[in-house]
Amino acid sequence: MPGALRIGVLGCASIAERRMLPSMLAQPRVELVAVASRHAEKAERFARLFGCEAVTGYERLLAREDIDAVYVPLPPSLHAEWVRRALLAGKHVLCEKPFAATLAEAESAVALARDRGLLVMESFMFLHHRQHAEVRRLLDEGLIGEPRGFSADFGIPLLDGGGGHASTLPEVAVYPIRVAEFFLGWELEVLGAYERCDAAGEFAVAGDAMLRAPSGVIAHLRYGLEHGYRAEYTWWGSAGTLTVRRAFSTPDDHAPVLRVECRSGVEDLVLKPDSQFVNIAGFFAEAVLDGGEFRTHADAILRHAELLDRVRVAAQLGG
Repeated sequence: MPGALRIGVLGCASIAERRMLPSMLAQPRVELVAVASRHAEKAERFARLFGCEAVTGYERLLAREDIDAVYVPLPPSLHAEWVRRALLAGKHVLCEKPFAATLAEAESAVALARDRGLLVMESFMFLHHRQHAEVRRLLDEGLIGEPRGFSADFGIPLLDGGGGHASTLPEVAVYPIRVAEFFLGWELEVLGAYERCDAAGEFAVAGDAMLRAPSGVIAHLRYGLEHGYRAEYTWWGSAGTLTVRRAFSTPDDHAPVLRVECRSGVEDLVLKPDSQFVNIAGFFAEAVLDGGEFRTHADAILRHAELLDRVRVAAQLGG
């Protein structure tokens, strides 16, 4: 495809199958070239589904000269290794969140990307849905008065039958934390945090964090892996509240509803559907193809990783 970024995929994760790869096929600025798995049959199944080539082994995909960039939907524990290998192979990287397990890992990857003139971007697809820009516009117009507080929740249930978790807590926690950064800026103070482990004491399954913005607005964030599904945030202002449901994993055909509650009553503002995965795939491709600013995206990775580290330390102290 002339003018398209040639992308390979490292791993056959559910998020890739359900959302990202179909969206890449719908994005004219992206050419999906190949998908790699450690297991040949899994790569071949994805290749049949999405009309690309199957590659057995991540190293073989990175060695291909017909790929400009890679999308990394691997488990978080593998991100640092394979982001680094992709950068050493000269590929731009779009990596699922969390980009790194620690700030030190993020700093190492970003330094390598900058040294080689490559783009690294964390795949916060929900930020590319127009509903959040609309919320920001309404806040700026004073729809609910002066902002006083912000809360965000993201919880997902156990797998069917209660037999385990589909994700890890860091994969879930990053959503409410990142949306707080989106609205309140990077200079957030961690007032406190807490994490709860499973019955065996092996894995963190729920958490809370309380942050304060320089403006004085307090953000209360909650996240968990043993909860009824919830993905929303609420702004509480001096004259009312504004709530967004289906804020993070928004389906392409979903018409978002912004619920405004104030003294005069309740009003639902219905927006047009938007395709956040198609949007982020195009945004990533355009940054590479059109010579966009790479530093902004690398800085966002570092600032977010630094805040996650501070929340993690506060949770350890709180626990």
